[in-house]
Amino acid sequence: MKPLIGTTCPGPRQSELRKGRDGANRIDRVYPTCDGQRVRELRDLPGTRVNGQSSEVARLQLLVGAEPSGDGADHGTAAWLTRLCHVAVRELDAAGVGISLMTGEGSSGTAAASDATSEIIEELQFTLGEGPCMDAFATQRPVLAPDLSQEASSRWPWYSPAAQGHGVGAVFAFPLQLGAVRLGALDVYRRHPGSLSSAATTLALTFAHVATMTLLAGQEDAADGQSPDGIDEALETRYEVHQAQGMVMVQLEVTLVEAMARLRAYAYLHDRRLGVVARDIVTRSLTLERDDQ
Repeated sequence: MKPLIGTTCPGPRQSELRKGRDGANRIDRVYPTCDGQRVRELRDLPGTRVNGQSSEVARLQLLVGAEPSGDGADHGTAAWLTRLCHVAVRELDAAGVGISLMTGEGSSGTAAASDATSEIIEELQFTLGEGPCMDAFATQRPVLAPDLSQEASSRWPWYSPAAQGHGVGAVFAFPLQLGAVRLGALDVYRRHPGSLSSAATTLALTFAHVATMTLLAGQEDAADGQSPDGIDEALETRYEVHQAQGMVMVQLEVTLVEAMARLRAYAYLHDRRLGVVARDIVTRSLTLERDDQ
Protein backbone atom coordinates (compact mmCIF):
# COMPACT_ATOMS: atom_id res chain seq x y z
CA MET A 1 0.00 0.00 0.00
CA LYS A 2 1.31 3.45 -0.85
CA PRO A 3 1.74 6.00 1.97
CA LEU A 4 -1.50 7.80 2.72
CA ILE A 5 0.17 11.16 2.32
CA GLY A 6 0.40 10.50 -1.43
CA THR A 7 3.29 11.43 -3.67
CA THR A 8 5.71 13.62 -1.79
CA CYS A 9 8.31 16.01 -3.12
CA PRO A 10 11.77 14.65 -3.98
CA GLY A 11 14.04 14.49 -0.98
CA PRO A 12 15.61 12.18 1.57
CA ARG A 13 13.31 9.74 3.36
CA GLN A 14 14.31 8.25 6.69
CA SER A 15 13.06 4.90 7.99
CA GLU A 16 13.59 3.38 11.42
CA LEU A 17 12.19 0.41 13.32
CA ARG A 18 10.53 1.40 16.60
CA LYS A 19 8.55 -0.35 19.32
CA GLY A 20 5.44 1.49 20.49
CA ARG A 21 4.21 1.81 24.06
CA ASP A 22 1.68 -0.92 23.29
CA GLY A 23 4.50 -3.28 22.31
CA ALA A 24 3.74 -3.15 18.60
CA ASN A 25 6.64 -3.01 16.16
CA ARG A 26 6.37 -0.10 13.74
CA ILE A 27 8.23 1.44 10.84
CA ASP A 28 8.85 5.14 11.48
CA ARG A 29 9.11 7.01 8.15
CA VAL A 30 9.75 10.71 7.53
CA TYR A 31 8.68 12.29 4.22
CA PRO A 32 9.52 15.79 2.93
CA THR A 33 6.60 17.99 1.80
CA CYS A 34 6.62 20.74 -0.80
CA ASP A 35 6.12 23.25 2.03
CA GLY A 36 9.73 22.66 3.07
CA GLN A 37 8.51 20.70 6.10
CA ARG A 38 8.58 17.04 7.02
CA VAL A 39 5.77 14.62 7.83
CA ARG A 40 6.24 11.61 10.05
CA GLU A 41 4.23 8.44 9.54
CA LEU A 42 4.17 5.35 11.74
CA ARG A 43 3.19 2.02 10.15
CA ASP A 44 2.53 -1.18 12.08
CA LEU A 45 4.51 -4.18 10.92
CA PRO A 46 2.71 -7.46 10.13
CA GLY A 47 1.65 -9.25 13.27
CA THR A 48 1.00 -6.08 15.28
CA ARG A 49 -2.65 -5.62 14.43
CA VAL A 50 -5.83 -5.83 16.51
CA ASN A 51 -8.78 -7.55 14.85
CA GLY A 52 -7.16 -7.05 11.45
CA GLN A 53 -6.39 -3.35 11.98
CA SER A 54 -3.47 -1.37 13.33
CA SER A 55 -3.61 -0.83 17.08
CA GLU A 56 -3.79 2.97 16.69
CA VAL A 57 -6.58 2.78 14.11
CA ALA A 58 -8.46 0.38 16.38
CA ARG A 59 -7.99 2.75 19.33
CA LEU A 60 -9.39 5.73 17.43
CA GLN A 61 -12.34 3.70 16.17
CA LEU A 62 -13.17 2.70 19.73
CA LEU A 63 -13.01 6.34 20.84
CA VAL A 64 -15.26 7.47 18.00
CA GLY A 65 -17.70 4.65 18.63
CA ALA A 66 -17.98 5.65 22.29
CA GLU A 67 -18.36 9.36 21.52
CA PRO A 68 -21.91 10.60 22.25
CA SER A 69 -23.82 12.32 19.49
CA GLY A 70 -24.67 15.91 20.25
CA ASP A 71 -27.74 16.09 18.01
CA GLY A 72 -29.18 12.64 18.62
CA ALA A 73 -28.14 11.31 15.20
CA ASP A 74 -26.17 8.20 16.17
CA HIS A 75 -26.24 6.34 12.87
CA GLY A 76 -25.00 6.96 9.38
CA THR A 77 -21.68 7.88 7.85
CA ALA A 78 -22.09 11.63 8.42
CA ALA A 79 -22.93 11.14 12.12
CA TRP A 80 -19.91 8.89 12.57
CA LEU A 81 -17.63 11.43 10.85
CA THR A 82 -18.99 14.19 13.09
CA ARG A 83 -18.11 12.17 16.17
CA LEU A 84 -14.66 11.57 14.67
CA CYS A 85 -14.22 15.35 14.42
CA HIS A 86 -15.15 15.74 18.09
CA VAL A 87 -12.62 13.09 19.12
CA ALA A 88 -9.93 14.62 16.89
CA VAL A 89 -10.38 18.02 18.57
CA ARG A 90 -9.54 16.49 21.95
CA GLU A 91 -6.78 14.16 20.77
CA LEU A 92 -5.04 16.85 18.70
CA ASP A 93 -5.62 19.72 21.13
CA ALA A 94 -7.32 21.64 18.32
CA ALA A 95 -9.90 24.41 18.21
CA GLY A 96 -11.87 22.62 15.51
CA VAL A 97 -11.80 19.88 12.88
CA GLY A 98 -13.67 19.61 9.59
CA ILE A 99 -14.02 17.03 6.82
CA SER A 100 -14.83 18.03 3.26
CA LEU A 101 -15.53 15.96 0.17
CA MET A 102 -14.15 16.91 -3.24
CA THR A 103 -13.87 15.57 -6.77
CA GLY A 104 -11.34 16.13 -9.52
CA GLU A 105 -13.99 18.07 -11.45
CA GLY A 106 -14.09 20.75 -8.77
CA SER A 107 -17.22 19.69 -6.88
CA SER A 108 -17.05 20.07 -3.11
CA GLY A 109 -19.05 20.03 0.09
CA THR A 110 -18.61 19.83 3.86
CA ALA A 111 -19.38 16.35 5.19
CA ALA A 112 -18.77 16.91 8.92
CA ALA A 113 -17.37 19.41 11.41
CA SER A 114 -16.76 19.53 15.13
CA ASP A 115 -18.71 22.78 15.58
CA ALA A 116 -20.54 25.54 13.72
CA THR A 117 -17.46 27.76 13.39
CA SER A 118 -15.39 24.97 11.87
CA GLU A 119 -18.17 24.30 9.37
CA ILE A 120 -18.17 27.98 8.36
CA ILE A 121 -14.39 27.93 7.89
CA GLU A 122 -14.65 24.77 5.77
CA GLU A 123 -17.24 26.44 3.55
CA LEU A 124 -15.08 29.58 3.27
CA GLN A 125 -12.58 27.63 1.17
CA PHE A 126 -15.23 26.69 -1.37
CA THR A 127 -16.74 30.16 -1.37
CA LEU A 128 -13.37 31.80 -2.01
CA GLY A 129 -11.92 29.08 -4.22
CA GLU A 130 -8.72 28.70 -2.22
CA GLY A 131 -7.47 27.19 1.01
CA PRO A 132 -5.46 24.37 2.59
CA CYS A 133 -7.98 21.56 2.12
CA MET A 134 -8.28 22.32 -1.60
CA ASP A 135 -4.49 22.32 -1.90
CA ALA A 136 -4.18 19.08 0.05
CA PHE A 137 -6.69 17.42 -2.24
CA ALA A 138 -5.01 18.74 -5.40
CA THR A 139 -1.42 17.92 -4.40
CA GLN A 140 -2.29 14.64 -2.61
CA ARG A 141 -0.10 15.55 0.36
CA PRO A 142 -0.51 17.31 3.71
CA VAL A 143 -0.59 21.11 3.67
CA LEU A 144 0.74 22.59 6.90
CA ALA A 145 0.17 26.28 7.67
CA PRO A 146 1.39 26.95 11.23
CA ASP A 147 0.88 30.71 10.87
CA LEU A 148 -1.96 31.95 8.66
CA SER A 149 -0.70 35.52 8.83
CA GLN A 150 2.29 34.41 6.77
CA GLU A 151 0.07 32.88 4.06
CA ALA A 152 -2.05 35.97 3.28
CA SER A 153 0.24 37.45 0.65
CA SER A 154 1.37 34.20 -0.92
CA ARG A 155 -0.89 31.16 -1.04
CA TRP A 156 -4.33 32.28 0.16
CA PRO A 157 -4.77 36.07 0.03
CA TRP A 158 -8.54 35.83 0.58
CA TYR A 159 -8.90 32.74 2.75
CA SER A 160 -6.18 33.56 5.29
CA PRO A 161 -7.63 36.86 6.60
CA ALA A 162 -11.16 35.44 6.45
CA ALA A 163 -10.18 32.42 8.57
CA GLN A 164 -8.26 34.64 10.98
CA GLY A 165 -11.43 36.69 11.35
CA HIS A 166 -13.04 33.55 12.78
CA GLY A 167 -10.26 33.10 15.32
CA VAL A 168 -8.01 30.66 13.43
CA GLY A 169 -4.25 31.16 13.69
CA ALA A 170 -3.05 27.89 12.15
CA VAL A 171 -4.54 25.18 9.93
CA PHE A 172 -3.33 21.76 8.85
CA ALA A 173 -4.98 19.81 6.01
CA PHE A 174 -4.61 16.09 5.36
CA PRO A 175 -5.90 14.42 2.18
CA LEU A 176 -8.46 11.62 2.38
CA GLN A 177 -7.09 9.13 -0.09
CA LEU A 178 -6.22 5.49 -0.58
CA GLY A 179 -4.08 4.66 -3.59
CA ALA A 180 -5.60 6.39 -6.61
CA VAL A 181 -8.89 7.09 -4.79
CA ARG A 182 -9.20 10.70 -3.62
CA LEU A 183 -12.19 11.72 -1.50
CA GLY A 184 -11.44 15.06 0.12
CA ALA A 185 -9.50 16.38 3.11
CA LEU A 186 -9.51 16.62 6.88
CA ASP A 187 -8.69 20.05 8.32
CA VAL A 188 -7.33 20.73 11.80
CA TYR A 189 -7.74 24.29 13.16
CA ARG A 190 -5.87 25.93 16.01
CA ARG A 191 -6.47 29.37 17.49
CA HIS A 192 -2.83 30.35 17.87
CA PRO A 193 0.08 30.06 15.41
CA GLY A 194 2.40 27.12 15.97
CA SER A 195 3.50 23.89 14.30
CA LEU A 196 2.00 20.49 14.99
CA SER A 197 4.36 18.19 16.82
CA SER A 198 5.61 15.10 15.03
CA ALA A 199 3.33 12.93 17.16
CA ALA A 200 0.30 15.14 16.47
CA THR A 201 1.00 15.09 12.72
CA THR A 202 1.18 11.30 12.77
CA LEU A 203 -2.06 11.14 14.72
CA ALA A 204 -3.78 13.51 12.30
CA LEU A 205 -2.72 11.26 9.41
CA THR A 206 -4.30 8.33 11.24
CA PHE A 207 -7.55 10.26 11.73
CA ALA A 208 -7.55 11.00 7.99
CA HIS A 209 -7.04 7.31 7.27
CA VAL A 210 -9.94 6.34 9.55
CA ALA A 211 -12.19 8.92 7.85
CA THR A 212 -11.18 7.60 4.43
CA MET A 213 -11.98 4.00 5.33
CA THR A 214 -15.30 5.11 6.85
CA LEU A 215 -16.35 6.83 3.63
CA LEU A 216 -15.30 3.86 1.51
CA ALA A 217 -17.13 1.43 3.80
CA GLY A 218 -20.21 3.65 3.71
CA GLN A 219 -20.17 3.62 -0.07
CA GLU A 220 -19.91 -0.16 -0.13
CA ASP A 221 -22.95 -0.45 2.16
CA ALA A 222 -25.02 2.08 0.19
CA ALA A 223 -27.52 0.97 -2.41
CA ASP A 224 -26.52 1.15 -6.07
CA GLY A 225 -26.43 4.75 -7.23
CA GLN A 226 -26.82 6.09 -3.70
CA SER A 227 -24.35 7.99 -1.52
CA PRO A 228 -23.25 6.83 1.96
CA ASP A 229 -25.92 7.34 4.61
CA GLY A 230 -26.09 10.89 5.91
CA ILE A 231 -23.85 12.72 3.43
CA ASP A 232 -26.50 13.40 0.79
CA GLU A 233 -26.56 17.09 1.71
CA ALA A 234 -22.85 17.53 1.02
CA LEU A 235 -23.16 15.71 -2.29
CA GLU A 236 -26.32 17.59 -3.23
CA THR A 237 -24.49 20.88 -2.69
CA ARG A 238 -21.95 19.81 -5.29
CA TYR A 239 -24.60 19.32 -7.94
CA GLU A 240 -26.46 22.53 -7.10
CA VAL A 241 -23.30 24.63 -7.39
CA HIS A 242 -22.56 23.17 -10.81
CA GLN A 243 -26.16 23.69 -11.92
CA ALA A 244 -26.15 27.28 -10.67
CA GLN A 245 -22.82 27.88 -12.41
CA GLY A 246 -24.35 26.82 -15.72
CA MET A 247 -27.42 28.98 -15.18
CA VAL A 248 -25.31 32.06 -14.38
CA MET A 249 -23.17 31.42 -17.45
CA VAL A 250 -26.26 31.50 -19.67
CA GLN A 251 -28.00 34.38 -17.89
CA LEU A 252 -24.95 36.68 -17.87
CA GLU A 253 -23.42 35.37 -21.11
CA VAL A 254 -20.05 34.72 -19.48
CA THR A 255 -17.64 31.79 -19.35
CA LEU A 256 -17.97 28.97 -16.81
CA VAL A 257 -14.92 30.30 -14.98
CA GLU A 258 -16.44 33.80 -14.78
CA ALA A 259 -19.78 32.33 -13.68
CA MET A 260 -18.13 30.56 -10.73
CA ALA A 261 -16.26 33.76 -9.83
CA ARG A 262 -19.57 35.66 -9.79
CA LEU A 263 -21.15 33.03 -7.53
CA ARG A 264 -18.24 33.13 -5.10
CA ALA A 265 -18.11 36.91 -5.05
CA TYR A 266 -21.84 37.21 -4.33
CA ALA A 267 -21.63 34.62 -1.52
CA TYR A 268 -18.65 36.33 0.09
CA LEU A 269 -20.01 39.88 -0.18
CA HIS A 270 -23.36 38.86 1.31
CA ASP A 271 -21.80 36.57 3.97
CA ARG A 272 -23.67 33.52 2.71
CA ARG A 273 -22.55 30.00 1.98
CA LEU A 274 -21.85 29.14 -1.63
CA GLY A 275 -24.24 26.19 -1.50
CA VAL A 276 -27.08 28.36 -0.21
CA VAL A 277 -26.55 30.94 -2.96
CA ALA A 278 -26.45 28.16 -5.55
CA ARG A 279 -29.72 26.70 -4.24
CA ASP A 280 -31.42 30.10 -4.47
CA ILE A 281 -30.29 30.47 -8.08
CA VAL A 282 -31.41 26.97 -9.01
CA THR A 283 -34.86 27.60 -7.47
CA ARG A 284 -34.93 31.02 -9.22
CA SER A 285 -35.39 32.94 -5.98
CA LEU A 286 -32.16 34.78 -6.81
CA THR A 287 -30.89 36.11 -10.13
CA LEU A 288 -27.47 37.70 -10.49
CA GLU A 289 -27.43 40.90 -12.51
CA ARG A 290 -25.14 41.98 -15.31
CA ASP A 291 -22.48 44.55 -14.56
CA ASP A 292 -24.17 47.07 -16.87
CA GLN A 293 -27.52 46.93 -15.06
